[in-house]
Amino acid sequence: MQIRAAQGTEADILSALALRSKAHWGYDAAFMAACVEELTMRADEITCRRTTVAEQDGRIVGFTTLEGRPPTGVLGMMFVDPHAMGQGIGRLLFEHLRANARQLRFAQITIDADPQAEPFYRAMGAVRTGSIPSGSIAGRMLPQLLLALQPQTRASPERS
Repeated sequence: MQIRAAQGTEADILSALALRSKAHWGYDAAFMAACVEELTMRADEITCRRTTVAEQDGRIVGFTTLEGRPPTGVLGMMFVDPHAMGQGIGRLLFEHLRANARQLRFAQITIDADPQAEPFYRAMGAVRTGSIPSGSIAGRMLPQLLLALQPQTRASPERS
């Protein structure tokens, strides 16, 4: 498994992956059609959205975006290909995003989650803070979560 920065040329691959991942949860065709714009990655956004991919056997199996400026960042997108779910890829991507956010001096990350993903984010340490309207579906509310980032500390040398 390799975690690396995404390339602009991978925008179409990431968009298709996001749609497959969202569809995995059983949403109907009308719902999915309403989500296309929001789930589309554009080549010129890859770098500014700090897009990271997980690659396995030469194939992209997941990705995240870390958006915003310190002190508050946004987990804009996080998707794992359905065939790769349950293999720890989401956890690896999330931990990489968390470490990257700390390095960039973010104090916290907000997450507007799909209801299906809320348990995962809570297991990763995020706390629900409320709800926010969906950017794609009128009248639909999404869980909003917050991940506080504690500064990494170095272990003090043991004294004898």
